[in-house]
Amino acid sequence: MNFDLRLPIGLLFSILGVLLSVFGLLTPAELYRKSLGLNMNLWCGALILVFGAVMLGFALRARRAEMK
Repeated sequence: MNFDLRLPIGLLFSILGVLLSVFGLLTPAELYRKSLGLNMNLWCGALILVFGAVMLGFALRARRAEMK
């Protein structure tokens, strides 16, 4: 079995995305006045989480193809 770099990258970005999204959900709204009312922590966390999930999906798909 070869080392697939997509697995640790996917895990790292997924954990970071979850942490950033949770922080965005738990912070008060007045913190985001400077960013025109946009909760950038939540949006960026969701985007990072999606990237991590895609990397995990690619890693799992490659692992399944390797087993066949």
